[in-house]
Amino acid sequence: MTRSIDRLLVAGAAGFIGSNFVRMIRTTRPEVQVTVLDKLTYAGNRANLVEFEGQPGYRFVQGDICDADLVDSLAAEADAVINFAAETHVDRSLMDPFSFIETDVRGTAVLCEAARKHQHEVFLLVSTDEVYGDVAGGRSREDDGFKPRSPYSASKAGGEHLARAYAESFGLPLLVTRGSNNYGPYQYPEKLIPVLITNAIDDMKLPLYNDGSAVRDYIYVEDHCRAIDLVLHTAPIGEVYNVGTGAETNGLRVAQAVGDVERPEYEAG
Repeated sequence: MTRSIDRLLVAGAAGFIGSNFVRMIRTTRPEVQVTVLDKLTYAGNRANLVEFEGQPGYRFVQGDICDADLVDSLAAEADAVINFAAETHVDRSLMDPFSFIETDVRGTAVLCEAARKHQHEVFLLVSTDEVYGDVAGGRSREDDGFKPRSPYSASKAGGEHLARAYAESFGLPLLVTRGSNNYGPYQYPEKLIPVLITNAIDDMKLPLYNDGSAVRDYIYVEDHCRAIDLVLHTAPIGEVYNVGTGAETNGLRVAQAVGDVERPEYEAG
């Protein structure tokens, strides 16, 4: 089964993963009309997509996914929605939980309602493996329960629950992807890998959480985007997909890969 989507509304596409996705789909599926909706918060940058400005089949709209009237007007001109829009940083969520709830839950609800009203072919919610919480052993499966440990992961879980409720109550054609830790071009320098890289460039110590032993799955953003594209166009409606590499590594190894392996200047936080 392969879906043909002609008009795509991509929310949050001036950010890291979203801009990489738009760049990929404009290259691999140039016939698709892409409308980007982005609020341009600190992590969103219109310059990430400047190469597409003025091109046929591409439009950028600055706005908030919580703006129901704006979202409705854009959804009326689309066949499907992908929602990348989210507040995403765990530490920031501890300082301002309500902004996460507003965007990740209420904003998702606004998009769901618009997709339902205009009978979209697909509503794809880009979520995170953070919803599973701490995984003591093995790997998370798509049917594992949620155990969020921060306002960020709780808000993403809440957005998923809301979208699932729309699917059950109104028949929203929902697909969900839960990505692991992304890295790559256009990433805002607050996550581990870009912080390590920028610090190394500036000849500064490489910061690690605690002793750097925490294990994570890291996926290159373009690989993640290819997976999202595959799910969007071929996955059965109603499914959830974890997206990662299956090759976990700890923070210390990541730091050693970025900097000089012999260099002892790792700063535990």
